[in-house]
Amino acid sequence: MRSDKQASNWQLAEVWGDTVDLRHLSWSILIGIGISVIGFFAASRWLSSVVESKQLAHAYAMLAGLAGCVLAGVICARVFPPKRVVTEEDISSNPEWRDEVLRELEQQPGGLGSVSDLPPVVVQELKELRLYELFVTPGTSQRRDGQ
Repeated sequence: MRSDKQASNWQLAEVWGDTVDLRHLSWSILIGIGISVIGFFAASRWLSSVVESKQLAHAYAMLAGLAGCVLAGVICARVFPPKRVVTEEDISSNPEWRDEVLRELEQQPGGLGSVSDLPPVVVQELKELRLYELFVTPGTSQRRDGQ
């Protein structure tokens, strides 16, 4: 567990839909560049003495650099753990949330639809998620008919 003081020192930003610490991102970029460039030049130097074709040695060296990128990604994933905290709440029992979701669904093209139109697999999944009753309750159909 991280202390609140350590968490408050993070400089968080959203990158490609994920939360990152900018300092760790900077270090990860530097580590990635370092490992991939060193891998490329080391492989290029070694392969130029082993392989007759200079173009073929260069192509294989590029593959070594690419492997270095993957290796750097694995290293950085181990060194810098995720910053997001995932919490799950059972908000499906919250009536305000249900009404808001139903209003949003009713606004979609095609409307809310009917549970009887759904395949049995989907009905079973709705029951497992405890959402089936939400779509078959009389209040829902009356509200739909009133609009």
